[in-house]
Amino acid sequence: MEIPGLIVPPLTPFTRDLAVDDAALRRCIDYVVKDCRASAVSAAGVETQEYHYLSHEQRKELIRRTVELVDGRCPTIVGVSHPSFRTTIELAGLAADLGAMAIQVLAPLRPFGGPPSLKDLVAYYEAIARETALPILLYLNPGPGADVPPDWTVELAKMDRVKYVKESSRDLSRVGRLIVEIDRAGHARYFTTMQMLLITLELGGSGATMPPPGAKIARRILDAFNAGDRARAAAVQLDFALFPAKWMAKGLAPVMKAAMEIAGCPLGDPYPPYQPLTGDETAALAEQLRKTSLFD
Repeated sequence: MEIPGLIVPPLTPFTRDLAVDDAALRRCIDYVVKDCRASAVSAAGVETQEYHYLSHEQRKELIRRTVELVDGRCPTIVGVSHPSFRTTIELAGLAADLGAMAIQVLAPLRPFGGPPSLKDLVAYYEAIARETALPILLYLNPGPGADVPPDWTVELAKMDRVKYVKESSRDLSRVGRLIVEIDRAGHARYFTTMQMLLITLELGGSGATMPPPGAKIARRILDAFNAGDRARAAAVQLDFALFPAKWMAKGLAPVMKAAMEIAGCPLGDPYPPYQPLTGDETAALAEQLRKTSLFD
């Protein structure tokens, strides 16, 4: 995978009967590969993809179809997150059969309540690592997953099978520390998110993970950074100052689906009962996006 790079999770479109819309999924993946120039595609890897509303068999079919539609144009990383390590191992086997580059595994909460201990997390990842030869992308996102402190994150990143870390913090002190203790120390490649992309690159991190169309803006930041045009990179990074933050009361999936409609790649509404942006909210989002590099 290109380093520094962008790991891009395609959004999941749904039909009226709430099955995965295959034609719209194809459009989204083509956009991710061609317009965003993803360094890798994450299949069913993050919550914004709404994969958790699917049955187990539907989730596996979404993974298979995503890999098929990427069609080798870039590497794929398969999301296998589940509180049960047995289910995670089953999905890791599917990822290996499909030729995935790595598996993405969210640090889980304890299903019976309370945060896990470091010993719990080490045991969980060790159980998975014993059953798969694929590299692990350690995915850290408090809320859907455990809130893992920085020192624990470093310990998990030192595990032999963990080769990548995706951390959702926007905390600069945390990001800087983890870049130094994980990426620059040679333990694993460290990825952040859209608001932290440029500072991550400047400090020596490996890139970021984000859905489209934010990833298209991120590609412009990465291109400018690689070309040595720091002023251009900083100017484009400011596109993320208001987008998506001003609309996040609705949640990231509804905002990004509305943004994809504005970008000319309609993917429908979020999974019900969660609401799409209103007409006025969409109009305001469109006005803001037209001021960004998304339409350059």
